[in-house]
Amino acid sequence: MTTRYMTDPVQLASLRGQQYLVLGVSGDVGDFYDEERERVLALSPDELPHPHSGHITLRGFFEPERVEMLRGVVAAWARVTAPIELQVDAVDGFPAPFQIVIARLARTSTLVGAYASLTRSLDRTDLRRVGELPLDEWVFHMSLAYGAALDSSAWEGLLRSSAREAVASRPRETVDTVDFVRYDDDGEHVESFALGGS
Repeated sequence: MTTRYMTDPVQLASLRGQQYLVLGVSGDVGDFYDEERERVLALSPDELPHPHSGHITLRGFFEPERVEMLRGVVAAWARVTAPIELQVDAVDGFPAPFQIVIARLARTSTLVGAYASLTRSLDRTDLRRVGELPLDEWVFHMSLAYGAALDSSAWEGLLRSSAREAVASRPRETVDTVDFVRYDDDGEHVESFALGGS
């Protein structure tokens, strides 16, 4: 099994029984993610947990007993969803208690549309969603480093040195697949679906 997104044993244990729908990045946004994550990690005096690779989470679920039903909903949604344009806007963070340094994404029409149509698909089911927010409140982002273990002074210093109100290069890429990621006793499992039959 090849791990794509999470490798830290503590993170993997905390995710057991959960499923996620994510957009992986591998073009210009992916290159930016790799470089920025290393920059942020180098700014911290502590070794911080972080994702193995860049991704944008569209939804989280807790459906360990209904994985196949959830998979079917995801596959049906992906078939009718167009490829999604991603663009990095800024580097900032979610405050305590989360304390996560993030690369914030622009609310492109295809990204916002995908989130909205996914909400409509899920509203027709009773699938249990994790950490969901309304579209107007959702911040599209890629997590760069998890700083929850830092004291407030260390966290504030890391965020101050990491943050950029605007990323001048504004890297962008279009993704044409979505990943259905699930976590169980064996770790991480990833299945990719083409968007819009691409």
